[in-house]
Formats: sequence, C-alpha cells, structure tokens
Amino acid sequence: MPRSVPKVASKARRKKVLKLAKGFWGRRKNVWTIAKNHVEKGLTHAYVSRKLRKREYRNLWIVRINAAARENGTNYSCLMHAIKKNNVCMNRKILADFAMNQPNVFAAIVKKVMQ
Repeated sequence: MPRSVPKVASKARRKKVLKLAKGFWGRRKNVWTIAKNHVEKGLTHAYVSRKLRKREYRNLWIVRINAAARENGTNYSCLMHAIKKNNVCMNRKILADFAMNQPNVFAAIVKKVMQ
C-alpha cells in the first residue's frame, strides 16, 4: 500500500500564504519561509491597526469639535458637559461632521445647549 503524504493540504496552505504575500517586494512574495513570516507579521499589524484607527478617529473628532466650539465662544469640555446636561443624543462623529460640513447647524446646536 502506498504511503500517505499530506501534499494537498500543505500545498493549499502554502498557496494561501503566497496569495496573501502578493504585492510584497523581493523574496517576500515568492519564497515560502520569508513570505510566511512577513504575512504573519502583516496580519498582526493589521489587527492592531484596526484598534488604533478607532482611537485616532475619536481624537480627530474631538479636535474638530473643539475648533468649531471655540469659534462659537465656548470650548470642548463645556460644550460636551452642556450636551450631556441637556440630554442631547448626539455622538462625537455626528458633531464633528456638523462642525466641518454644516457650521450653521453646529452653531445652532451650541446656541441651544449653552442657554
């Protein structure tokens, strides 16, 4: 009886990794051992960066809201306190969008909550 070897599974595994390495530079794209290491490292960075992106966007929204709030005579912390106190259900993403794209709407919100 012939010996059983895991050729199909190992070839599929290598093919999957080399497909993920497409676009890499030099031997990283076609040498199995190098491609395997760099694909694994890239996937790790992608996982971490998905978490970091959320933090970076929140920081960006806060900067935009603060800049628009200062144009309207208040600052970020006072504005957010007034929004919470008046039970206005608006998150930072929406407020930052109003601050950037519709400053008159943002000014109306500030005027309403700062009374």
